[in-house]
Amino acid sequence: MLNYSIQPITEAHIIDYSAALDSVAREHKYLAYLIGPSLEASRRFVMENIKGNRPHFVAIHEGKVIGWCDITSFNRPVFAHSGALGIGVLAAYRRQGIGNALMLAAIEKAKSIGLTRIELTVRENNENAIILYKKLGFVIEGLHRNAVRIGNKYENLISMALLFE
Repeated sequence: MLNYSIQPITEAHIIDYSAALDSVAREHKYLAYLIGPSLEASRRFVMENIKGNRPHFVAIHEGKVIGWCDITSFNRPVFAHSGALGIGVLAAYRRQGIGNALMLAAIEKAKSIGLTRIELTVRENNENAIILYKKLGFVIEGLHRNAVRIGNKYENLISMALLFE
């Protein structure tokens, strides 16, 4: 069994987080990025999350970031109760419970700061992720047809949400 820990992200994690995000993005299978954002953009995002007390956790193995999960709020008063979930785990560490552990930490933090809705989109063919999301209580709310295009290939996105009080 892999020895890892789930921790709130800190400024010290930014370089590794940015590299992990870029690695998963370059797979072109899971994220809305084809390459990760710049290190400076990642730094701004992480620091905004820390300053805003938003749920943002990393999985650490042997001192390195191997995965992350964040829930960002929508900066509109009518959506203040909601957040959008983003998650990624490096390819070599998938299917070991890390995504589940990251999501549980982020969901608990979301509840503690008063969120009552977490939403996400997932590519329709990402069956492992959909199974995990359903296991954690997310339900399908809709389908976005041809929402993703990489080259000449289109993919559908599924909208899912978790509601709690």
